[in-house]
Amino acid sequence: MSRFIRTATALTLGASTLASLPALAADELHYNQISLRAEASQEVARDKMIVTLYTESQNTDPAKLAAEITTTMNQALDQAREVKAVTLRQGSRNSYPIYDTKNQKITGWRERAELRLESADFPALSKLTGELLNTLKMENMDFAIADATRKASEDALLKDAVTAFKARAQLATEALGGKGYKIVNLNFNTNGYPQPYARGGMMMKAAMMESAPTPQVEAGTSQVSMSADGVIEVLQ
Repeated sequence: MSRFIRTATALTLGASTLASLPALAADELHYNQISLRAEASQEVARDKMIVTLYTESQNTDPAKLAAEITTTMNQALDQAREVKAVTLRQGSRNSYPIYDTKNQKITGWRERAELRLESADFPALSKLTGELLNTLKMENMDFAIADATRKASEDALLKDAVTAFKARAQLATEALGGKGYKIVNLNFNTNGYPQPYARGGMMMKAAMMESAPTPQVEAGTSQVSMSADGVIEVLQ
């Protein structure tokens, strides 16, 4: 007899035990249930490039400092808007005081503002970045998987994971000598979809300045997977 088939324990039924029989019936035991796991994976291209640029300066006059930062950012925004393939997003902007050596008196102000650029057109964004580095500095360059690409990948992986789970369920059923099976529950989990991969800003800036205006970039791929975890009941 299969090891997965539970054997009933002989009970001596007293008055109190008989009173609990309805509760036992309501909490029906399930036999021949097996937990299974299957997984499907694929390589997915990092098809979105993300560049974060910034400007930073200091001045004893906070109003003049703010005007300088605003002028620099407005010029960068106007230039970036001309490249239709690039999505713009302004990042954080912060101003903070600079103190003297005794940390008692404010001697000036420093301000920093960020500009975030995203695009699936790597050459266009690389060229724009090289041009903007004349007035801005680079914080980092990231690569990620675009939302549409991720959804398409997840849809394909879900089908593959279901197929793999059903194949494993059938294999387990045959190994146990069952006539068939039914799925009790099934859950899916995705893994491997990366957070943007950041390349150091100083290194990338040097590469931009020393090479051609449009440096080549290679985003690479990520192996992503979807697991199917579930329980089946083998039918005898």
